[in-house]
Amino acid sequence: MSNVDTYLAEARSELKRLTPLEVLGLPEVLVVDIRPHHNRLAEGEIENSVVVERIVLEWRLDPTGEWRLPGFTAETPVVVVCNEGYSSSLAARDLKRLGLENATDLVGGYRAWRAEGLPIREGGSQAVV
Repeated sequence: MSNVDTYLAEARSELKRLTPLEVLGLPEVLVVDIRPHHNRLAEGEIENSVVVERIVLEWRLDPTGEWRLPGFTAETPVVVVCNEGYSSSLAARDLKRLGLENATDLVGGYRAWRAEGLPIREGGSQAVV
């Protein structure tokens, strides 16, 4: 295994990763899309997701931070989404370390969600900065 594969496996060992259908079934969940604008513009976004650029993710989702997004707590289930479910695993692990006990990521990422035919919206939403 390469170093990045080991790093990814270690991050995922701390998560209870969710499939698209499992996320869809959660009554109260914050879905956070960290994909680049060009991907979101070309492919769309998960309906009701919040777009947060990866570079500010920890500041916007620190449950006790002054720069955090409104409307969630340390107990809120947070699901991080990237294109295919790799960088989201690393980001979700970092959020858990910040105190979001229920942070995880989407198995297969946005593309798995879309392949399941689940609700999406036109892409290109303005990211929270």
